[in-house]
This record gives sequence, C-alpha cells and structure tokens, in this order.
Amino acid sequence: MRVFVAVVPPAEVLEDLEDFLEPRREAADFRWTVPDQWHLTLAFSPALAERHLDDLVERLGRAAHRRTPFDLRIAGGGAFPGPDRARVLWAGVEGDDAARIELDRLATGARAAAAKAGAEVDGGRFRAHVTLARLGRPAEVSNWVRLLDAYAGPTWTAHEITLFESHLGEGPRRRPRHEVVEVFPLGRKASA
Repeated sequence: MRVFVAVVPPAEVLEDLEDFLEPRREAADFRWTVPDQWHLTLAFSPALAERHLDDLVERLGRAAHRRTPFDLRIAGGGAFPGPDRARVLWAGVEGDDAARIELDRLATGARAAAAKAGAEVDGGRFRAHVTLARLGRPAEVSNWVRLLDAYAGPTWTAHEITLFESHLGEGPRRRPRHEVVEVFPLGRKASA
C-alpha cells in the first residue's frame, strides 16, 4: 500500500487559495495539483504491507492524541529544490511558535508511528507546505515564488490528521486517487 498522513485544510481555506491561483494558472505550463488533493504531508510511505495497517492505525491514533489543536494559515511559497531549478512549486504554511512546535511534533510522531508499524518512511526533513504544481523539467520560477509571497490565506484550526491510501494513476487525468483510511482527532479523548 502507498500511504501518507496529512493535515487537510478546511474547504474555505482551499477555496481562498484556489481563488488566488485560478486566474494565474494559464501563465505557466505546469502540472497543477487539484484543490481537493491539497494537504500538508506529515509522513509518506511508498510501501506499507497491508498486514501492518492495523498497527499503523493504532499508533497514529496514539500520536494524534498526544498533540493539541493549533492554528495555521497558508501563506507565502517556494520551490523545491530552489526557484532557479524548480521541480515543485509550493505554498507555505504559517503559525505562531507554539503551532509550529505542535506541527513539527505531529510530523515526528506520524513518521515514528509509520516506521514502528513497519512502513518504509520516505522524505527528508519535514517542511510544512502544500504542493501546488510539478514541473516536467527544472525551471526558473522566481516570479511565481514572489507572487506566492504576496498570498496570505485565512487562519484555521488544525484539529485532526488523516491517513490516506494513494492509488497512482487512478484519478482524473491519470492523477493519483486519494482514499481516506482513517481520521484521527488531535488531543486526548474525553473520558466517559
């Protein structure tokens, strides 16, 4: 199974970002991602044996309950590996110091849960972002990064994380299709 754990911004936040990008998309021949797949990836595993799924779900539940909800907003942007030879264009994610600490700890917990459940965890150092576009070949995108630096979306409260299974090439236009496996609320469960 190809899985990832993510924070998904609410619809009104995604709509605000889409309203900002929509009139500008025609100016670049990028493979734009679609708003219903915008998220902040905390952990990604290209290969999880199905027999480890229940263990992963249990561990992610515990990791989520250790964290508390926090406020974020999508603002600014950048490119990987950099604006001069970009392969990916992304929107940034902001929060106060406490929110950034919670988000980093949440990513660390999600990655640890996946690794302990037997998943191969992919990716380098965590950097909170929303992937907006992929480029077929490296390109200079400094103007796009400057444009994104002018964007600051509405603030929202992250109160849950979601485990998705990703099915490559099964979505519209051969994009991945993301299927929700489980949603985990942040914070301790209320005692009965």
